[in-house]
Amino acid sequence: MGRSAAVAKQALAHGLKCRSQFTITPGSEQIRATIERDGYVSIDRSLRFQTVRVKLSSRRKDIKKGEKNTIVTSYNRNFTGRNDANPETHAFVTSPEIVTALSIAGTLKFNPEADFLTGADGKKFKLEAPDADELPKLEFDPGQDTYQYPPKDGSGQHVDVSPSSQRLQLLEPFDKWDGKDLEDMLILIKVKGKCTTDHISAAGPWLRFRGHLDNISNNLLIGAAINVENGKANSVRNALTQEFGPVPDTARYYKKMGVKWAVIGDENYGEGSSREHAALEPRHLGGRVITTKSFARIHETNLKKQGLLPLTFAE
Repeated sequence: MGRSAAVAKQALAHGLKCRSQFTITPGSEQIRATIERDGYVSIDRSLRFQTVRVKLSSRRKDIKKGEKNTIVTSYNRNFTGRNDANPETHAFVTSPEIVTALSIAGTLKFNPEADFLTGADGKKFKLEAPDADELPKLEFDPGQDTYQYPPKDGSGQHVDVSPSSQRLQLLEPFDKWDGKDLEDMLILIKVKGKCTTDHISAAGPWLRFRGHLDNISNNLLIGAAINVENGKANSVRNALTQEFGPVPDTARYYKKMGVKWAVIGDENYGEGSSREHAALEPRHLGGRVITTKSFARIHETNLKKQGLLPLTFAE
């Protein structure tokens, strides 16, 4: 943040503002409070930027879904569709100062080490390499304490959730293993190539359903997960009806018919955020086994926690 502000100050000194949309997303309340206190936010706000405490990808209005575009960020979230649920958005990762410089220049062709900017007075200038403190001189500011402590004895506590709520739903225990071997399962989908937690459980507008397992399960493997059989996303053959349909709908049909199902994956299946929903959803919709060439470590653990069997091919 200090290096970003150092670049911003140079642009402001020459009367410039951002030419591209520029967003700052503090990673925690502590970071937000610290950069507010140390003046970094006021510097960057003068540059014309927005502070977003929790980035909701679905709020992006400058690009329509399906329109090709490029964004540059300083945090490692560059999976397909991760930032705005648009598979045509190409996301690149670089340092905060480069993101700031590109936002000021308004073009990816800008090289701050070699290229010039034109100030408000018409004079050309080059950005100098930024310098900033590695840690805040006044220590970190913890910010607002919003934590609510649970009661010491919660045995008498009851949580009321409206049965008609679309955003909240009390979790019910999954059905227990019947002690029998899993045989004659159907393959819900064989996913082609890379399959991250974002492929399994997309973010964006779906985040509003994080507290409603049944609703958020409607995003299971619907976006960027490609079906090997037909090369399409969210289109799988129902082995009982032979009709093609969405992945979640087909999974729900199998569950209704009492048929257990499996998913076939590729290398490093489940890479990305340790997203619980990527394991909760297939379990909720009747899945039993995920078989791959290899798993991302955290996702494999999450599958086991939810009672799904993660298997890897011996050959």
